[in-house]
Amino acid sequence: MPYATGIALAFLTALLARAVGLDRDRALYPSLLMVIASYYVLFAVMGESTHAVLIESVVTIAFVLLAVTGFRLSLWVVVAMLAGHGAFDLVHPLLITNAGVPVWWPAFCLAFDVTLALCVAGLLWRGTIPARRPEPTSTITPPR
Repeated sequence: MPYATGIALAFLTALLARAVGLDRDRALYPSLLMVIASYYVLFAVMGESTHAVLIESVVTIAFVLLAVTGFRLSLWVVVAMLAGHGAFDLVHPLLITNAGVPVWWPAFCLAFDVTLALCVAGLLWRGTIPARRPEPTSTITPPR
């Protein structure tokens, strides 16, 4: 059930973002990556573990920095990091003890992350959203 729910919600998230134009701004998917990465910190707070909060915060900061890098350079980096976060979800229980994480969360988040990565990759591949920021154009006319 967590896998099916994650897949369905990620697909619906991308579909809604496309339908209402939220993804016209390249910031949407990097922002989602930052939020997705922060949930493990929330779970550590819920589990009342300072140690887990610190470890999860370091991981979250890494994903935030990569999301910003992807926004600035290419959304393909964000696609890779969404898929990478899915892989992280797969091994998270083996690497970090975080009592606040619901049992079903890693499976749900893995499915959501990978599905969203595939949706964004499809949008980029078709050119529906630009991978890179447009080059700034000068509106100042040089003096004669």
